[in-house]
Amino acid sequence: MEFLELIFGKIGDLTWGWSLIPILVVFGAFITIATGFVQFEYFGRMFRVLSNKNNSGDSTQISAREALLVSVGGRVGGGNIAGVAVAITLGGPGAVFWMWAIALVGMATSLVECSLAQLFKRKTDEGYRGGPATAIIHGLGADYKWLAVVYSVCLIAAFGFGFNAFQGNTVAGAVQDSLGIDRLWTGIALALLSGFIIFGGIHRIAKASDVVVPIMAVGYILMAVAVIVLHISEIPAVIASIVKNAFGWEEAVSGGMGAAIAQGLRRGLFSNEAGLGSAPNVAATAQVRHPISQGITQAFSVFIDTILICSCTAFVILLGDVYVPGAEGIDGVTLTQQSIVHHLGEWAQYYLTAAILLFAFSSIIYNYYLGENALTFMTRSKPALIVFRLAIMGIVFLGAVAPAATSVFFFSDPMMGILALVNLLAIMMLFPVAMRLLRDFRTQLKEGVDRPVLNPDDYADLDIDREAWSNAGR
Repeated sequence: MEFLELIFGKIGDLTWGWSLIPILVVFGAFITIATGFVQFEYFGRMFRVLSNKNNSGDSTQISAREALLVSVGGRVGGGNIAGVAVAITLGGPGAVFWMWAIALVGMATSLVECSLAQLFKRKTDEGYRGGPATAIIHGLGADYKWLAVVYSVCLIAAFGFGFNAFQGNTVAGAVQDSLGIDRLWTGIALALLSGFIIFGGIHRIAKASDVVVPIMAVGYILMAVAVIVLHISEIPAVIASIVKNAFGWEEAVSGGMGAAIAQGLRRGLFSNEAGLGSAPNVAATAQVRHPISQGITQAFSVFIDTILICSCTAFVILLGDVYVPGAEGIDGVTLTQQSIVHHLGEWAQYYLTAAILLFAFSSIIYNYYLGENALTFMTRSKPALIVFRLAIMGIVFLGAVAPAATSVFFFSDPMMGILALVNLLAIMMLFPVAMRLLRDFRTQLKEGVDRPVLNPDDYADLDIDREAWSNAGR
């Protein structure tokens, strides 16, 4: 075990330690420039998806809106509450600026990776399936199957197993601290509820997310808006502090500007997952007219996660007196919780607990689907899928009742690091295809087509599933 921890520790150092974050930043900046700042060009179109529902009458289809909400449910989690607090504690207010910066850049990365996942998706009896592994096989060819397998194994290990144990632990801890309910009962309830959702497949996951995600996101944003309104006169000073600390003009913590950049970029990437290769698995499930349309939708998911919800947490903390720059002893969810209580009173801690529960639960079902998609890429065995679903229920329960058990999944972050590197390599190799899609989308808009449609005949040289796009124009 010590040897394995050493090996995975080295992998973590080689990925998250020094290589992956700079690569994600540089590659995101490259995509932003190469696409002509596409995330800003189509920012207005992103909001159209909020009114998009599945009116096809086909129960196997997932709408763009449902795919968006599943993605938001997965991206929005503990990182938006505890992670932002940690970033501010270690990097100062300036970390918030760099979280914003990486989100704006990451919107372009997400648009490209999710558009590629849509293009190469396959039609199955359960609906559409796809993601980076499918894009690698059908976009790069069978010679790269080994790369797709590496990606799938890492996805199952990191998201399906590791992160779900941590989410179970988060839920049980929050319930025990706030409501005094024993971890055992929380674990049983969470495992059973998770099982009910995941045994219904992506369609039940989408329906659950369609209910849970708007409630949790809108409720948390409204709470933050209430805090902002109460301290509206202090907003200019807080924003000025964020900008000054971001560029080293105002010292808040040891490390100054360097600490602000490091923490902001790291927490931003962990939160919005742009470029990590997770969200494309969900993006591929949607029925849309053109791959770029879903790419735009997924870019909006990054905006919601970081620019909106992470900012809510940041302003709640920075507008209060609980956070003291450079002070030690209070960080993470405790800092966020005490800041909310400071602003709104004791009742707010229960509100936050409810938010954490919803955030964590939506992440569990999202993480499960990523693992399921990776599993079905490697095998279509029904018994294997049933065993996997039962294993997820067991892992969620174990993480809830035995906090120390989460240490067993020490490999999660290193595996996600490998996952991200594989995904970025695939994006780089398929980037010309993404640009081709974008040119097609722009051309149709210039010709007056309000809702561009993919014509499979235009991509006959690529290994796309023509049946998956046969109804694109409907």
